[in-house]
Amino acid sequence: MNANVGKADKTIRLVLAVALFSLFFFLQGDAKWFGLLGFVPLLTALMGWCPLYTLLGINTCKRQLQ
Repeated sequence: MNANVGKADKTIRLVLAVALFSLFFFLQGDAKWFGLLGFVPLLTALMGWCPLYTLLGINTCKRQLQ
């Protein structure tokens, strides 16, 4: 599993994760559970690897870590 998420991409994913998590507190009813989708960008940012990027052949990481 090679890293394929670069530094700028990680920052964007972390901001997106915080925004999605905030939906949990601001939305009412069942819609608030969409906030838990914030785990997807959070985990991909922390791992530095995105499975969708692998399938599409995208790599935003400047150097390969192995």
